Amino acid sequence: MRKQKKQVVLENLAVLDYAAEGKSLARVDGKVVFIEGAVPGDVVDVQLSKNKADWAEGHTVKIHSLSPDRVTPFCQHFGVCGGCQWQMLPYEKQLFYKQKQVNDNLSRIAKIPLPEMSPIIGAAQTREYRNKIEYTFATSRFIPAEAFRKMKAEGVFPQDQPGAGGFHVRGFFDKVVEIDTCHLQAEPTNLIRKAVAKFAVDNHLPFYNVRSHQGWLRNMFIRNSTTGELMVNVILGYEDEENRTRLLNQLLQQFPEITTLLYTINTKKNDSLTDLEPQVYSGKGYITEKLEDFSFVISPKSFFQTNTKQAEKLYQVTRDFAELDGSQVVYDLYCGTGSIGIFVSRLARKVIGVEVIEDAITDAKKNAALNGITHGSFFAGDVIDICDDAFFAEHGRPDVVITDPPRAGMHEKLVKKLLDIAAPTVVYVSCNPATQARDLAMLDEKYKVEKIQPVDMFPHTLHIENVVQLKLKTPL
Repeated sequence: MRKQKKQVVLENLAVLDYAAEGKSLARVDGKVVFIEGAVPGDVVDVQLSKNKADWAEGHTVKIHSLSPDRVTPFCQHFGVCGGCQWQMLPYEKQLFYKQKQVNDNLSRIAKIPLPEMSPIIGAAQTREYRNKIEYTFATSRFIPAEAFRKMKAEGVFPQDQPGAGGFHVRGFFDKVVEIDTCHLQAEPTNLIRKAVAKFAVDNHLPFYNVRSHQGWLRNMFIRNSTTGELMVNVILGYEDEENRTRLLNQLLQQFPEITTLLYTINTKKNDSLTDLEPQVYSGKGYITEKLEDFSFVISPKSFFQTNTKQAEKLYQVTRDFAELDGSQVVYDLYCGTGSIGIFVSRLARKVIGVEVIEDAITDAKKNAALNGITHGSFFAGDVIDICDDAFFAEHGRPDVVITDPPRAGMHEKLVKKLLDIAAPTVVYVSCNPATQARDLAMLDEKYKVEKIQPVDMFPHTLHIENVVQLKLKTPL
């Protein structure tokens, strides 16, 4: 029989600071303790999940005194849903800790000379700022311990519930929090989700079971735009034409705001839509978004920055850092659907976009045509393979490189490629300052960091974007 590990609880810890990934930090006899569910200024008891020689981590089990910085979260699902980790902090404090996170990452990981960082650009709108949201429908509804005890006392059991529509619970792959009102996206987002769930319940149609991989109602994506267009994509576990048609017709009747309605049949065990083709049921199959006076077509599988208003600010910083005067060749790496390259295009002589996902390049070409960009070219493939001497001879060597990699940062081979290309200016847009710092340390061989500008794209969460301008060092 395996011996159970003794649960260690550290009592009356004074929480001192924020650490990475939204965890707070305390110290006990020189040991650093990373804590979930606390904010600096709290005094808490912490149950440890990991306990190493010089560090430990755990979660808050009791709060003895609350930080004076705390505010009352505005969402009833805060602390259970896990989507907004920082609602208990006033927004100005969130910005303070996000700026500190960028500074700590760049200084501790990169360990290179850095200029003074510009003050973080916060969001004017801190609720209903998302233009895309994904809901999950599942048989297994997450019930917090206190609510579960109450249900048990009343003789109601989770298996009696028809299913749940909302978000995956952090740490539980099969459980979903039943959401009443999510404040991340403007209505009719919650009303649509509830209508879809009600249709399934009223018609005894099964919610999806992620363990057995059976069930009809599975996921739903809702995208809105500043142009007033609204896209809904309902994902079903199998085809049931009669009920699918009834559901989609009901949505169109109930929500005339929907300009494009799609459905996707996903019989796979994973939720990825990459290899699936959404079917257009009503509308043109895409919506159009605007950044400044640029228009962008967003299809159901397109990547587009999730906060339109802050994306505009992020791209304005990127354009400013590129310092374009109309004479430069700009390379936009990880260009996606071409949004950054198109946004800076009027000040460039030529824009070259490179992206590994072919569908994104198809969208980038459409977006370039939509905006009358005739001096932009977009290529599908790996930068390391594409950017050779023959490519430069045909399209010109870059004067400015803009790179906007995923959270994992740039591949080491790409960093070496950038050092080889040696463009006079590099603008590095990052959604993960830790991996950005790692890459900056490698780029330090030839580049000097000249400007740093954090931008908050996701209020009430721990995520932060950061833009860095690098200039080629002058040879000694």
